[in-house]
Amino acid sequence: MFKRIGVLTSGGDAAGMNAAIRAVTRTAVYAGLEVMGVRKGFSGLIDGDFIPLGAREVGGIISKGGTLLKSARCLEFKTEAGQDSALRTLKKEGIEALIVIGGNGSQAGAHRLSALGMPVVGIASTIDNDLPGSEITLGVDTALNIALEAIDRLKTTASSHKRAFLVEVMGRNCGYLALMSGIAGGAEIIAIPEAPCGPETIAEIFRASNERGKTHAIGVIAEGAKFSALEISHYFKTHPETIDFDLRLTTLGHVQRGGQPTAFDRILAARFGAAAVNALLCNESNVLVGLQKGKITTTALSEIVKAKKPLDLGLLEMSRVLSI
Repeated sequence: MFKRIGVLTSGGDAAGMNAAIRAVTRTAVYAGLEVMGVRKGFSGLIDGDFIPLGAREVGGIISKGGTLLKSARCLEFKTEAGQDSALRTLKKEGIEALIVIGGNGSQAGAHRLSALGMPVVGIASTIDNDLPGSEITLGVDTALNIALEAIDRLKTTASSHKRAFLVEVMGRNCGYLALMSGIAGGAEIIAIPEAPCGPETIAEIFRASNERGKTHAIGVIAEGAKFSALEISHYFKTHPETIDFDLRLTTLGHVQRGGQPTAFDRILAARFGAAAVNALLCNESNVLVGLQKGKITTTALSEIVKAKKPLDLGLLEMSRVLSI
């Protein structure tokens, strides 16, 4: 039976991380465990940057974006020396198990610690939704709704002036946010890393939209697409005759990671956080807590780090049909 556990957030922040910290802390306290928060991710493990967490310390954070514990990249932790240092620090602090809230890189770090003998449970948290072991990850719903609100607002002004808008959303290696916000926002074209789409194709689709009598056109571009939104915009500036709309570019950027988490993300965080602690109490570790077929599940970290979550490209074709 564990007496003291640690919790950290790592990688890119995602709305709902605070709600997960709250759930972990209060579930653990209810079970009679001590909780130590690790500040600044894996960097904090190496530096010994810990703070005690109790029920009152996590009060009022369920509605806040970002992470109370802060987050940071840590190149040192990728080395054997860094991992050994982190493990020594954990043992010195009396932390017997660790909960890691984060995405692919964070869970790879969790797996490294588990291989060194530290019981670890991961919580799936990334707005890219590219982590195997969970159909949806913490922060996705909030980021998606922020992108959708922007698209809806831009569509209104686009119709007023017969304009086309290129909307760049986050997604360096995964086009999930672009795909889903594009479908929900009724975009005419969606460009993602998994399905390259050049300026000529976008021009053709925009022209066809105008010929069908549309008063606007929206293109949702993932930041990691083969042709960036800026490159596409530049193409249309130098080839204005290729489209019949006045074109504008909007880059949403990190605004998608901030703000208050949606009700869905708060509830998901509560379920994930409670499940992570309960997994440790049941002597189940070295797993990732996720959501599959509506149920909370656990998947071995060893499986998570060697798999890649595919994107359903059938949805991309559906979006093209629905945009006519």
